[in-house]
Amino acid sequence: MSSGRFITLEGTEGVGKSTNLRFIESVLQQHQINYKLTREPGGTPMAEEVRELLLANRSEQVADDAELLLVFAARAQHLERVIRPTLETGSWVLCDRFTDATFAYQGGGRGLSKDMIAQLEAVVQRGLQPDLTILLDLPVEIGLARARERGELDRFENERLGFFERVREAYLDRANADPQRFAVIDASGTLEQVQQQISEVLECYLQKQGAACE
Repeated sequence: MSSGRFITLEGTEGVGKSTNLRFIESVLQQHQINYKLTREPGGTPMAEEVRELLLANRSEQVADDAELLLVFAARAQHLERVIRPTLETGSWVLCDRFTDATFAYQGGGRGLSKDMIAQLEAVVQRGLQPDLTILLDLPVEIGLARARERGELDRFENERLGFFERVREAYLDRANADPQRFAVIDASGTLEQVQQQISEVLECYLQKQGAACE
């Protein structure tokens, strides 16, 4: 049986991932594609517990290396129990964040070694990469203002502006380095404008089955 496709959605705080995940789902449904919606960190009961550990505000400062290892521990469980089995059945996986977020947040934001992250990536993923990554890009100030409107902020959302500037830069660097996989969406426009861009990317991807879209 042929493998399914692995699509990820990435972006910093306030870019509209939740709303646009639902839109991507609607496109897949229109094309009668079987898929599994999941997220990182999380996706399994154990990985969701790790997510709670990572996001909770706490008085104890979390060591950067500990944060990174927790992220990959959750990812290892997620891959083993959800992502690989789903792809092997021929169904698609739609995931809210994946390893690009680790390079952006722990690499760019925290300043951890990209080589160290890449080593963990190789061990845990064994070559598995998303087939298509949609990156919602937005100026940090706008995104944080939107995030604050949602209510109480988690441990990451409480970081300073400079942290998120570095995260955004790391995301864009990865997109520039791998244009065959990434589609960068300008998320500063209206919802209709953003979803029109996403629709064009998905329709092109579906028609060309992963070939580069002009």
